[in-house]
Amino acid sequence: MNFIHIEDIDLPQLNIYHQFRDKAFTPDNSFVADSPKVVNLLLEKDITIRSILATQEYYDTYHHLIKDKNIPQLFVASKETMQNIVGHKIHHNVMMHGTRPPHTPLDKLGNNIIMLDEISSTQNIGSIARSSAIMGIDSYILPNHGPHPYSRRALRVSMGHISMLKTHLYEDLKDTIISLKELGYKIYGAEVTPNSTPLSSIEVADKWVLLMGHEGYGLSAEIISICDEIVTIEMVEGVKSLNVAVSASIIMYQFVHGVKLR
Repeated sequence: MNFIHIEDIDLPQLNIYHQFRDKAFTPDNSFVADSPKVVNLLLEKDITIRSILATQEYYDTYHHLIKDKNIPQLFVASKETMQNIVGHKIHHNVMMHGTRPPHTPLDKLGNNIIMLDEISSTQNIGSIARSSAIMGIDSYILPNHGPHPYSRRALRVSMGHISMLKTHLYEDLKDTIISLKELGYKIYGAEVTPNSTPLSSIEVADKWVLLMGHEGYGLSAEIISICDEIVTIEMVEGVKSLNVAVSASIIMYQFVHGVKLR
């Protein structure tokens, strides 16, 4: 492996580590991941890796994950130098520059899908991705205009498990729901309404989409009207809602393990 020992932190090749933030956009679909757990999981996937910035200790420990990957640039730096490059204190010893995988067409997704409306938190996006991977739900649909699932924070919160999911970014929620219905999916919206089906009573179809709404506003009346069924988690009196990532995890678990197929 050809290591590049950093003497000048202003090398143009390091710009991605200087400048990249969660909401940054690059025309070449770059992303940055950090921490050994996240980077190591990504190294096991079929993802284009453009460079790694790490301490020598990291390379010595995880040589077996890197040696056959043909990564163009392997930068070596002390942890102090890495902190100077990114501009803040870090608690890890590795970062990765990769290219976001291409989006999966709707008709190539799996039979069970988690879908988000206007989720604004990258943390929730990452948390839902991690829960989805744990449940064996391999398909994730998100709005194109929201935080990207390969943003640094979403990657970190997902512990890299977003790489285990097929992702599709949509432009129009209503049109996408209609297209999914045409493909044979039953759409379950998660919301509290007078006609919601309690989660403990619901029966799910073979092909389903679980749609989660905005953290504060939930699902709009228009979107609720085109869902096939609305599901709600039974809660004790006085508790009005759960965090969207927690709610998604509970419902996904019940859909996969707790109900009979209709």
